[in-house]
Amino acid sequence: RQAAVSILAAIAPPGRLVPKYLMAIGAGEIDLANPDSYVERVPLEWFAWLRRNEPVSWQPEPPPNAGFWAVTRHRDVAAVVNDPRTFSSASGVTLEEMRPDELAARRSMMEIDPPGHSRLRRIVSPMFSRRAIGEYESFCRELARGVLDRALPKGELDFVEDVSRQLPIRVLARILGVPDEDTDKLIAWGDRMIGNMDPEFSDAVVGRDDTSAYRLLPFRSPAAAELTEYAHTLGERRRDDPRDDLVSMLVHAEVDGQRLTRPEFDNFFSLLVVAGNETTRHTITHGMLALMHHRDQWRRLAEDPSLMPTAVEEMLRYGTVTMQFRRTATRDTEVGGRRVREGDKVVAWFVSANHDEEVFQDPGRFDVARDPNPHFTFGCRGPHFCLGAPLARMEIKVLFEELLPRLRDIEQTAPLSRLRSNFINGVKHLPVRVKLA
Repeated sequence: RQAAVSILAAIAPPGRLVPKYLMAIGAGEIDLANPDSYVERVPLEWFAWLRRNEPVSWQPEPPPNAGFWAVTRHRDVAAVVNDPRTFSSASGVTLEEMRPDELAARRSMMEIDPPGHSRLRRIVSPMFSRRAIGEYESFCRELARGVLDRALPKGELDFVEDVSRQLPIRVLARILGVPDEDTDKLIAWGDRMIGNMDPEFSDAVVGRDDTSAYRLLPFRSPAAAELTEYAHTLGERRRDDPRDDLVSMLVHAEVDGQRLTRPEFDNFFSLLVVAGNETTRHTITHGMLALMHHRDQWRRLAEDPSLMPTAVEEMLRYGTVTMQFRRTATRDTEVGGRRVREGDKVVAWFVSANHDEEVFQDPGRFDVARDPNPHFTFGCRGPHFCLGAPLARMEIKVLFEELLPRLRDIEQTAPLSRLRSNFINGVKHLPVRVKLA
């Protein structure tokens, strides 16, 4: 029944009749802040109800947080994320409300508005340009083939552990200049940080345990201390022995005539490890699931590989890994007809905008040829647009170009396991059985 509710909520166009049990959903039943709400699935029926009835709704939160405005329609999400003067990132981009010393200690490029954001972005942008991505593709394809050569002959495997978890971090390690033997450490640290609400990954579960000892660390996670110490050690090596890699670029970069401070460097490195890995990794998993559940689209893509670019965009939309980003209103304003006061948290729900019936025809359908596809998976189209978007697209494309010709069939052998998070739409484990072509 829950699956039916989700599908019907996503596909029913405005003005069409919707089942009574879907219409019976009330705002009081919707709890977007609770990470437990996303353990079984993303509750798309909630977002469908909100888009129809309260597209900008006030969502309470347990103390010490004060609640937030949930923005769920595509056009309203665009209005928020494309206006950094009115909706600032400087107070944080997650639901957590941080004290000034926490913000100062944990601030990365994401928590800085233009023009400061733009100055930091320029440091690393050459490593993520289209020209650079074109140069990375050959070694990305080599790495993808190696991952698949090791994983697929097993026959039965965990697709997340053996495939999607492996490629993005290995590509990123090459770009950063991290030795191959350290990639498993990066994976573990990234899992613990982005999984800070999940007891499988986190040593101190945010919202359940006392995490005050880690409040000055990225993601409020003890793993961040280990990662930043590693980053600092690697940075010191590159300071004395620079190479053609991103870490060397960071330690020798200057912003307004000054080198990055240690906290700036460490937070930059942490952001790259998490953001450069998680979105791509989980999109690969969601993409595989979508193809498994939509065999007609798998056949269509196999018969016409020229559809791969639009298929990648549809995987990004359909999976929407980063479900939301928070902004803070810098002045009294209005969003979607609701009055928003200065200082209010305003949360743009990308996962809802990417299923908005006003923008996407039949949004619950996975369509490898969907075009146009103006999704928000990489955030806004302004200064905060995801720096690694071209890299992520290339990695996903290469992985499926290498994977699909090798497969005669793939089937799920046990229930998947989802990440407990109100931020990341992640799959932790996906047991599958493969038959090779």
